[in-house]
Amino acid sequence: MNVLFHGHGYLAAGIVVVTLILLRIVKAERKSLALLLAVFVVATTMLLFTTGPDATGDLRTASLIFRLALFAEIIIAICIGGYTLFRVALPVLRIPSPRILQDVIVAGGHIVWVLIFWNLAFDGAPVIATSAVLTAVIGFSMQDTLGNILGGLAIQLDQSLRIGDWIKVDDVVGKVIETRWRHTAIETRNWETVLVPNSALMKNKFIVLGRRQGEPVQWRRWVWFNVDFRTPPTKVIDTVNAAIRSADIQRMAKKPEPNCILMDFSESWGRYAVRYWLTDLAVDDPTDSEIRAHVYVALLRANIPLSMPAHAVFVTQESEERKSSKMTQILAQRKIALQHVELLRSLTPEELRHLAEHLIPAPFTKGDEMTRQGAEAHWLYILVDGHADVLVEKNGESRKISELGPGSVFGEMGLMTGEPRASTVIARTDVECYRLDKESFKSIIQTRPELAEGFAQILAHRRADLDLALGNMDADRRKRDLEGSKQDILGKIRNLFGI
Repeated sequence: MNVLFHGHGYLAAGIVVVTLILLRIVKAERKSLALLLAVFVVATTMLLFTTGPDATGDLRTASLIFRLALFAEIIIAICIGGYTLFRVALPVLRIPSPRILQDVIVAGGHIVWVLIFWNLAFDGAPVIATSAVLTAVIGFSMQDTLGNILGGLAIQLDQSLRIGDWIKVDDVVGKVIETRWRHTAIETRNWETVLVPNSALMKNKFIVLGRRQGEPVQWRRWVWFNVDFRTPPTKVIDTVNAAIRSADIQRMAKKPEPNCILMDFSESWGRYAVRYWLTDLAVDDPTDSEIRAHVYVALLRANIPLSMPAHAVFVTQESEERKSSKMTQILAQRKIALQHVELLRSLTPEELRHLAEHLIPAPFTKGDEMTRQGAEAHWLYILVDGHADVLVEKNGESRKISELGPGSVFGEMGLMTGEPRASTVIARTDVECYRLDKESFKSIIQTRPELAEGFAQILAHRRADLDLALGNMDADRRKRDLEGSKQDILGKIRNLFGI
């Protein structure tokens, strides 16, 4: 034992200094390191107490304390060496090392030290003679532990499971955070940590979510909804596909494209599903919820009702007077919305009422594409509630040029002239709109063709303001070109409405 004790002071000082450095660097393991340092200090104190010049007492007791203290010091030194190698040295050299490798190597170091200590402290007592029996006993009693260690090593070596993977084991779905000598730790979306024995992963199948050779991590999700048979499946599919593919939905992959399919027929409805690929596997239900919101408003805009149970019966007793009162209230609200439209301020109350009767509610949810630059124009939109962004694409880049809020109007140029959309409008929040088509406006302008000139004047100013914002002209050119633009727009209005 004197051989082991030689140079003890240097060993003790080195361990203390290295541990103090690790306490500052490896912050995640401070509690473990502090405990190791405390035990080391106690062991060193005991060692000095039994070997110092003032040491007294029974020699056999002092010898036993000496051996135990030295044994503990070397065990701690091996642990500190493992932390230094795997938490500091290898990361600095950018050499990846799984946590289970640290556990196995440190455990192996402990076993080697136990054998060395036994031979030195007890002069080769007959442990070697009985090693075959001892090995058999240990192997039998630790077969599960050995299975976990070997299973963890195999999983790490063949890369079948990596830190950060999302996996499904039986009914547990979560993210792999580490593999230790006994278990693999999985964090679920419910803030639970599930410990799965490595041997169980080796013996049973598990699913790695979102992993495909040569492809980014993304996982296909299914969002279900039902529509009754009164609506043709092709219309439902086209409506939902157009809405989902054009919407700005976070965490939804653009490729492969999301798609709507008819999955089954029930007693009174068709069973549909939107299939999309999720890019952040931690946020599944919230993204599904966004998809449902987009599907709902898309069907609502297209006047496609979601299904109801076939046996549902609704009985409402409502007088004609009540119906008339409700319609009058709705028309009044719509007329107020129309009066905020600069283009329509020259219309008479009767003409405004005519338009109010033909307004169609058009809700959008956050991220919906309300119009697309270059698309064929069919509608004028009146924004009643919510906010939207106006974007213009130029030279391959999309630039935000303005914001729309309650009372704003867009699409009037397309309605009056038939020109393609000059900008893209994206819902920044949930939005309530009314929309108006050309046919509803046609009878008014044909009855009063003189309105066309006033409309052309307003639209010419709108076009000039857009060109000015985009840098297509300066203020002087705007003034010069305004009259020519007005005449161009007036000709298009007359041609479109046949006046």
